[in-house]
Amino acid sequence: MIAGIAGLGLIGGSFAKAYAEAGWQVLGFDTDSTTLSFARLSGVVSAELTEENIRECDIVLVCINPAAAVDYVRSMAPHIGSHPIVIDCCGNKRFVCRQLFDVAKTHGFTFLGGHPMAGNHNSGFKYARANLYHNAPMVIVPADFDDILLLDRVKALLAPAGFGRLSVTTAEKHDEMIAFTSQMAHLVSNAYIKSPTAGSHKGFSAGSYKDMTRVAWLNPAMWAELFLENKDYLLSELDIFIASLQQYRDAMAADDLTALVTLLDDGRRRKEEVDGR
Repeated sequence: MIAGIAGLGLIGGSFAKAYAEAGWQVLGFDTDSTTLSFARLSGVVSAELTEENIRECDIVLVCINPAAAVDYVRSMAPHIGSHPIVIDCCGNKRFVCRQLFDVAKTHGFTFLGGHPMAGNHNSGFKYARANLYHNAPMVIVPADFDDILLLDRVKALLAPAGFGRLSVTTAEKHDEMIAFTSQMAHLVSNAYIKSPTAGSHKGFSAGSYKDMTRVAWLNPAMWAELFLENKDYLLSELDIFIASLQQYRDAMAADDLTALVTLLDDGRRRKEEVDGR
């Protein structure tokens, strides 16, 4: 079995290591020749993924930023053929899927949107690990929701990554959900750390500070692209958040203990409700 991986950063590199560990042949591509060379020297990638060999792959995972992913698949489309399943791994789905579903149909290959729900604040092949996706969710966006055989094939092809759950949804629903569960978390964390007080946190910070600031350490260019591509859903979530913060501020400014207790209790109960406790 052969896996093609385009983009050998944290996400693509972790796929590459997982598939290599499972005994697959891994063909890799990265715009950084040093990264590709290191991946080959490490034994994870056996050869470069090219126009000549991409049609030999059983699965092709495109693990680069959305705009670059669209450009890459467009450029490779005439060479893919009917055998490989092509899945992008971008953080937004509407931007990618609305273009690549048509490209796949025109050129006769199978494309699905995908989003592995795992990662960390570090980036690059050196931080990639074979078990990054173990028991993590994987979101799949197919063009045809009635093709059960295709979804079964996709599940089998993704098995080396070790996902705990595959969720099938639309590009619209994915982007609505991800604005809240991922993009807002990164945005809020990045804004929170800008307080002047942060420079003196050592000796005064513990778990809650670490949890709140972990994803402030992000890739600015990638996340800015994701935010702008999904700005309708993200702005909606941001407006809700700002309005909620204003309620807390107003209660404190007015020394309204009752209102503040109510707001905090509402948040506590909401956490229990959404987490199923």
